[in-house]
Amino acid sequence: MMEREIEQVIRQALAEDMPSGDITTEAIIPPEARVKAIILAKEKGILAGIDVARRVFELLDPSIEFLKEKEDGQAFKAGEILARLAGPAQPILKGERTALNFLQRLCGIATITSRYVAATAGTKTRILDTRKTTPNLRWLEKYAVRMGGGFNHRLNLSEMVLIKDNHLKVVGSIREAVERARRNLPAETRIEVEVTSVAEAREALEAGASELLLDNMPLREMRKVVSMVKGRVPVEVSGKVNLRRVRQVASLGVDYISVGRLTHSYKSIDLSLEIEEVRLES
Repeated sequence: MMEREIEQVIRQALAEDMPSGDITTEAIIPPEARVKAIILAKEKGILAGIDVARRVFELLDPSIEFLKEKEDGQAFKAGEILARLAGPAQPILKGERTALNFLQRLCGIATITSRYVAATAGTKTRILDTRKTTPNLRWLEKYAVRMGGGFNHRLNLSEMVLIKDNHLKVVGSIREAVERARRNLPAETRIEVEVTSVAEAREALEAGASELLLDNMPLREMRKVVSMVKGRVPVEVSGKVNLRRVRQVASLGVDYISVGRLTHSYKSIDLSLEIEEVRLES
């Protein structure tokens, strides 16, 4: 993960939650109160973001002790302790919701990703994410995909060429779009083309595309494209590939399946911070 960018996101989240402090905690919790607490799993999942949660508390008070019981990428069950905290009560209470917001969401992404990965086990297909991410949280959400066993597609629009339907409406043809990209970019630039038919796939191949993206294509058409390509370029599939049909698509021999729901339709994992011990320092 990019530490500087992520720390900035954490600071923004804390400022959002406490624009003028935490008036509840500051009014009723004495500064000398110290606690021991745990982060507890209420359901099973895959861990992602434990160091983000740790950093939330560190930024509030560096004296807080944060002991990880599990590492990112590991599975956990309901009732398992993910981390232990000890330190001043005020900053722990102030950071509770922000830390859990990050952790629950990232665990949700890692968990749904792991299910897609498990569903395609034994095939050559890799599960990819998309750019359908929460604004300003892309680094974190794509990190969570990796913790779930998936792989990252392009991080941003600067990374590679992906010629999609709206580009083609403006340019006019796949061949012309690929040729323009070749003329205007370094030779090593990857050029992926989104296609919706066998004919478009053939045109993209003949134009020199580096990769094909089969978008919302029927299974029989996908099979024809894979047979036509014969491994010359990678083949990616996207569009309405849910857990029920992901293995069927993978069995065609495609290289990648990109799944937008990994980062836009996941379910947060139920976690909580529980205080187990309280004491007052004299």
